[in-house]
Amino acid sequence: MARRNTPSGQVPGRSSANRIEAAVAWVIRHFDGVVAISGALVVGLMDIFSDAVSDNVTSGATLLVLAALVFGSLTERRRRVADIREATTGTQKALEDLAMVRSLSGTEVRRALDEARQNTDRWVFKGGTGTYLRAVTLPECVRKAQEQRRSLTMKIDIVNPSDAQACEAYARFRRTFDGGQADTTQRRTWSAERTRKESYATVLAACWHKQRLDVLEIDVHLSSVVPTLRFDLTDSCLIITQDDLRRVNLVVDRGRPLYDYYLTELHQAREQAIALDLHRAPPLSDEPTVDEARQLFERLDLALPSTVTDTDVAEIVEKALHAENPYRS
Repeated sequence: MARRNTPSGQVPGRSSANRIEAAVAWVIRHFDGVVAISGALVVGLMDIFSDAVSDNVTSGATLLVLAALVFGSLTERRRRVADIREATTGTQKALEDLAMVRSLSGTEVRRALDEARQNTDRWVFKGGTGTYLRAVTLPECVRKAQEQRRSLTMKIDIVNPSDAQACEAYARFRRTFDGGQADTTQRRTWSAERTRKESYATVLAACWHKQRLDVLEIDVHLSSVVPTLRFDLTDSCLIITQDDLRRVNLVVDRGRPLYDYYLTELHQAREQAIALDLHRAPPLSDEPTVDEARQLFERLDLALPSTVTDTDVAEIVEKALHAENPYRS
């Protein structure tokens, strides 16, 4: 007698047991429907054989069916309420994700930056040449740290002043959006030379402040990738701005996923940039001289081009320690 083949590893009779388990599970899930249908069949049979069954039994069976229908209705209502709650939770989560980014404009940006500076002990910056950072953020954060007697960590990522192509690309980008401005003086016009001076000034400012605050841990990274946005990340929030504060800018509160995403993104950007060893910087006087500035950049392997005159170096020093707030009203 031929033996029936069974799938490898399958115990005979197991498929029948699985079918029984599945059927029982189905009955339990749809218990209210099963009771209602069974009751309806019973009432129908009683009606057919009404002569053999008393009216009391028939009435009782009818009530049973009605009870089963009510039970099924209540169960279905609970299921719908659960579905509504699930959908509401999903909608609320979506709204929270949208709310994690807030738009800022005009004075709101200045206010947000000012609030971010109040109690933070960390500031991460990535942008073009760090003009606003040098004029406001760095000195204000240092002053707050001194007043509150706490440490301060700053990480700065700017355009590499020794990369001529990066400087020209950044200047071209800025001119593209500044071209409509009425003021076209040298102070307002962006060029590769101006970009280089602004970046050099930020490096000098970082070294100067580091030497005057022992608890200041500051790193400067030089990038050849031209940024189109400016990032300021603190303990409380991330502020994303453009070169013109009249445009829409963004703020992301800490604790939101986007804050953590950009924290990682900014770290990776610094890993791909050139890190300066600021410990090699020579002592700088309260008002650094031209010779001190030249020696500083040589020690940092960031020697000034031969075309840079003493007048240019004096301008870099002025920009480093007495920078004008570019967004001052």
